[in-house]
Amino acid sequence: MSTLTPVINLAEAQAALAGAEPQAIIRYAIERAQGGAMVSTNFRPLEAVMLHMVTQVQADIPVLWVDHGYNTAETYRFAERLIEQLGLQIHLYLPRRSAAHREAVSGGIPALDDAEAHDAFTQEVKLEPFRRGLAELAPSVWFTALRREQTAFRAGMEVFGLEASGLVKVSPLLDWDEARMRAYLDEHGLPDEATYFDPTKVEGSRECGLHPHLFAGKGR
Repeated sequence: MSTLTPVINLAEAQAALAGAEPQAIIRYAIERAQGGAMVSTNFRPLEAVMLHMVTQVQADIPVLWVDHGYNTAETYRFAERLIEQLGLQIHLYLPRRSAAHREAVSGGIPALDDAEAHDAFTQEVKLEPFRRGLAELAPSVWFTALRREQTAFRAGMEVFGLEASGLVKVSPLLDWDEARMRAYLDEHGLPDEATYFDPTKVEGSRECGLHPHLFAGKGR
């Protein structure tokens, strides 16, 4: 991925939008994205909030989805329902090997205590497809649905972050808790699905590897 000139000054944005509602943060970022805004999703629980918010500002925003191949049937049905309801412009990226191919040759999901094997697994099923998506879509702004209450790593994040390539990561929902998320779903008649599995996390409080690997720098 080539190096970009960041389209948003992080310090200015943090100061201008301190305490702002997510919708204001989204509008601010899209206005400065120069047509290069993107949102990522994995269709985990509560994902409809972020997807609804961004499509209210930019209906045709590209949606990057890495399907690692281990999703539940419920997740796939939820994804199809939400794609249709919101008219999502999905850009789907898959690992180089299917889950069945990988398991036949390399075995199942590595145990968490085998750090080297689990890291290689994460690289294969999530990080490589995501980097491929970033290279092809070439966004200037990346929206995420990350929230502080999810993990210890995310608790230390800022709303605006900067990747080494110059890509600006924006997490408008960072300070929302689950109660506010569910209230938004109810208010806007949005679907949700609780049955979800991420093989790179396994445990809900763990990081999936994507954000620490891609954003180890300013603002994370």
